[in-house]
Amino acid sequence: MMYVHKKMRSLLLLQLLLLVVVVVAEPDKPDSPQCHPDDEAALLAIDSALGNPYHFASWSSDTPCCDWYDVRCDNDSGRIISLYVFQDANLTGTIPDAIANLTHLRDLTLHHLPQLSGDIPESLAALSELSQLTISWTAVSGPVPSFLGALTTLTLLDLSFNALTGTIPASLAEPPYLSGINLSRNRLVGPIPAALFSKLAPQEDVYLWLSHNNLSGSIPAAWAAVNMVHVDLSRNALTGDASMLFGRGKALQYVDLSRNALSFSMSGVEIPEQVYVMDVSHNGITGSIPAQVANLTNLQLFNVSYNKMCGAVPTGGNMDRFDAYCYRHNKCLCGAPLSATCRRYTTIKT
Repeated sequence: MMYVHKKMRSLLLLQLLLLVVVVVAEPDKPDSPQCHPDDEAALLAIDSALGNPYHFASWSSDTPCCDWYDVRCDNDSGRIISLYVFQDANLTGTIPDAIANLTHLRDLTLHHLPQLSGDIPESLAALSELSQLTISWTAVSGPVPSFLGALTTLTLLDLSFNALTGTIPASLAEPPYLSGINLSRNRLVGPIPAALFSKLAPQEDVYLWLSHNNLSGSIPAAWAAVNMVHVDLSRNALTGDASMLFGRGKALQYVDLSRNALSFSMSGVEIPEQVYVMDVSHNGITGSIPAQVANLTNLQLFNVSYNKMCGAVPTGGNMDRFDAYCYRHNKCLCGAPLSATCRRYTTIKT
């Protein structure tokens, strides 16, 4: 028995040795695609424009640029398709124009760089293949550039947590595939462009964050035909009707309209069954709470406080999840968990 074990061990060692010989004998295969010299030159120019920060210490001509930190190349062409610079409190300066020389870039991310400042340069309009643009958690200021509308391959635009001012340019309605926009936590004013998302296919899921600005005017009526999945318009100065966001069969899952000046009747509004967050607090909403809320099994957060609603709070189903805080400071809501008892013939005023 001992002989058998020794023989098996010897065979395994022989197989391992043969495997090593085969691997060594095979010609070298590159671990990454060959870096294009134009892309290497562009990266070195970016490094220089930002003062050769330690963040780019790996950016050296001693190694192929496809192996450099923050960079990803296409496996076939070797062209740089992604530049992802994030979380460096010591990186200072403005967005380098040299980024525009990465002509095959599909994903540009500049995230959590608190000392990156200045405007978004117009040179980025040359990135004709750009699909995702993220410039977030920086000190970048100035307007949301109109030239972004010329980036016809753009699908995601995230300019959140910056110091951007001015209005949302109407040109953001032009990219035919732009279905995700995050402009929250800036200093934007004025209306939401009426045509925003109008070029999208009807079945395209839309994700929108515009919270914590000073936007005014009404929500575009055309959004009744937009397939909103996630919409956060909270903490602005929006007015008018928002009922077009709701409706049977819609894809809506998350809706936060809180702290605006919206005024419409909630009576008769049909809330999509998959909604898990619904916050419409601190508005001027009237009517009653739809009875169907009790049957929304996915609903985890529900808040209609600080409005002008009336009538009985629905009971049963999942209503035990929500305390009095979710309903307080309305005109005449009543019933548990509120202290106000409903009269038999409560009139619901709209």
